[in-house]
Amino acid sequence: MDRRDFIRKGLVSAVSLAVAPYILKGETAIPWVPQHNWEGYDFGSGPGVPDRLYQGPFPQYSPEDFFGGEVIMQTTPGEQIINCFGMGLTSYISGDQGCPHVDGKSTEEVIDGLFRFPLATKVYIRPTWRHIQKRKGVLEPDDYWRITFEKASKYGKKVGFRIMMNDPDIMADSLPDFVLDKVPMKKLSGRWGRKPGDMVKLNLQPDMGNPYFIEYFEDLQRLLSERLDGAADVEYMDTCMYGLWGEGHTWPYEGNPYPSREIAESVMLRLFNIQKKYWTKIPLLTNTQPDFSRVGNSEIVDRTVRSCNWLRTDTIFIENEQIEALSNRPAWIAAACECALTDGSEATMRYDNSGIPYNEAIISHVKDVGANYFSLWNWHDINPDHLYDYYKKYPAGLDDLASSIGYRVRPSWIWNFENGMDKGLIIGMANDGIACVPGILRLTLYDADGSLNVSGCLDPGYPKTSGIRQCLLPFPPGVSWSPGRMRLKAELEYKGVRYPVPFACAQKLNSDGSLTIDKNL
Repeated sequence: MDRRDFIRKGLVSAVSLAVAPYILKGETAIPWVPQHNWEGYDFGSGPGVPDRLYQGPFPQYSPEDFFGGEVIMQTTPGEQIINCFGMGLTSYISGDQGCPHVDGKSTEEVIDGLFRFPLATKVYIRPTWRHIQKRKGVLEPDDYWRITFEKASKYGKKVGFRIMMNDPDIMADSLPDFVLDKVPMKKLSGRWGRKPGDMVKLNLQPDMGNPYFIEYFEDLQRLLSERLDGAADVEYMDTCMYGLWGEGHTWPYEGNPYPSREIAESVMLRLFNIQKKYWTKIPLLTNTQPDFSRVGNSEIVDRTVRSCNWLRTDTIFIENEQIEALSNRPAWIAAACECALTDGSEATMRYDNSGIPYNEAIISHVKDVGANYFSLWNWHDINPDHLYDYYKKYPAGLDDLASSIGYRVRPSWIWNFENGMDKGLIIGMANDGIACVPGILRLTLYDADGSLNVSGCLDPGYPKTSGIRQCLLPFPPGVSWSPGRMRLKAELEYKGVRYPVPFACAQKLNSDGSLTIDKNL
């Protein structure tokens, strides 16, 4: 019996009666997961692989001369910005303070400027529940939400988002009135305030286990998912969890609104399962926040990974266990890093004792953990001018991150082989990005006249950020390789949806991101 099972089985009998009303059928009563090293930890084998390609070995000499052949083509790394699913620098439309406001500009002008920042391939928006719903059964989003999705279609940049149940940085209530009329709010001990003179909001947390809250929360997820799950303009949704900004904590306040840790964890598990039920096509990202408030973050993070959903963090200079989770996560799990940048003005710039700007330190540490996404965000002063001002002064760091963030795959070697009647191409796939492939990479070899269409998938997470993953694409009977005729394309498969992936190579690509196989070596 491992440590986790021992702890669970030893505690279930003591609290099962108290917790039972909060637990979904089939769920464990005590969902606590002790901290552990992530490397080598058994999260399962990842997503199932459809049409798995043969991935070696590929012996070439007697007595195992199965795949004798020659290298016909090679590629080298490209530096272009890649706009595809599962990665990208991300302009923040809103963070903790709702609708962005810049003196002298309309909301639409501000949002348009954030979309147009050239290094950003994604945007992110974080409204409160009240900002998108005012009445039961219908979504009535504020203008800044509506404008964001209009611009997403215009600029071809997908949206990531979270709906906050609580936000200490907005003085207005985070919940709609119809929720507040039915759900009790409980005050925690302590005080919120970033610095002397800040407005202080009473820390009232909703009882998220209240039957009315569960009912309204599930209806919210249903309404949102009907419009957004699998939509062309949506990248991911952060899980809407307990506490401040929905990140799973109420630091620096003490305790939580629930009678026991077990009840708190069971409530959060129920909310997570509701979201997992409705969001079946896009990723759910869960914050790696340590369980300071004892509401089950460890279990929610664990279940996020086991269900092949993704992770995020709310800063890069943070607790050991967050860095451990991000940097040693399973290869097929993506990670989003959020960390506020200074705006480039001398009044806000910070430097370390070597004179290196704070923003550059952030960028280097985002690369250290192998992130898929990074926030272009000026915290409580969102303004497209700030992004441009900093970028003009210090372009190198952001340029480097834009050309390395996430996964950047290419066919580094291509071999042609013939062995009797068996013919095909062996592809040696490389990944020049800082993150592994967040799902399953599908390769397809085809030609213009339709006589060739061979497709299959690599194992989850491959190719990784070092080494080559080889695979075989066999030709159908009667087909042989000829220079300039065949094309190779890549797609990312995630939750049954396929997303095009352009190759990140210096060699010329076709308009659809595919590579024409031609002898160049």
